[in-house]
Amino acid sequence: MKKFLKKGTAILVAGAATLGVMSMPTAAHAEGERYVFISHAPDSDSWWNVIKNAVKQAASDMNVTVEYRNPPTGDLADMARIVEQAVATNPDGIVLSIADFDTLEGPLERASKKGIPFITMNSGTLEQSKALGALLHVGQPEFAAGFGAGQRAKKQGVKSFLCVNHYITNPASVERCMGFAKGLGVELGNQMIDAGSDPTNVETKVSAYLRKNPNTEAILTLGPTSAHPTLRALEKNRNIKNIYFGTFDLSGQISAAIKDGKINFAIDQQPYLQGYLPISFLTLYTRYGLIPSNDVNSGPGFITKDNIELVEKYAGEFR
Repeated sequence: MKKFLKKGTAILVAGAATLGVMSMPTAAHAEGERYVFISHAPDSDSWWNVIKNAVKQAASDMNVTVEYRNPPTGDLADMARIVEQAVATNPDGIVLSIADFDTLEGPLERASKKGIPFITMNSGTLEQSKALGALLHVGQPEFAAGFGAGQRAKKQGVKSFLCVNHYITNPASVERCMGFAKGLGVELGNQMIDAGSDPTNVETKVSAYLRKNPNTEAILTLGPTSAHPTLRALEKNRNIKNIYFGTFDLSGQISAAIKDGKINFAIDQQPYLQGYLPISFLTLYTRYGLIPSNDVNSGPGFITKDNIELVEKYAGEFR
């Protein structure tokens, strides 16, 4: 009976990861496995603190060791080197964001050849995750999230917008802007700017765009890195009440702006799940060969003035 169950479990996993399927563990491991969690986020991106909190909690709950690593400046070539270094240490598993498919394909192919299981999270598509050979993906469909945001704005009569992209080298960020344009039923065109991640530069570029395009009706920012300086730019220009403002992700400042009516909505991709679930899933897979048969969509959820009180006390820690 036990042999039959193991065989059936292997078949389920093969169906969940049709490309690059990795071998099943042959025996349950003792507690204390070691995993490496790799993100593309630079040290300056505070939004990832929620994910770090989740990783720490998952490691404690599962009695495993998790090494969190990231490129300090967000350089994707540096991230690829980090993945290569992690693979060389033969961990029990790897979790990583798909910041750029082409950059990570080579290092992850080596992981698959060595039989190191990995789960993708946050950035990237379900198709990319499967093509890389991941067990599954935990994250938010970025184009769909942007599309939903665009549909919301369209109901308010919005026809023109600015998408403030602070991480344009990450394809997922572009998908957010493209989805927003699609939801509005307009072309993206030059309505997306490469703002960079320096707060002063973001503020300056947003102000310059609005001076050049005074009829801009909406702004979409892609997280606190771009939302905070954009708020300052609007407040200094005294036109914040005239702009329909939506953003991805939450922070204490974004929550306060929603309550004050300065931001109309925030898209919550529930980052805590993106940190906690991959470590939990890898542990169950390593020990018992258990893995969900489907990818996990952690978002999108829309936070507005109507429901902000339910989540604001957890912003920066769990939300």
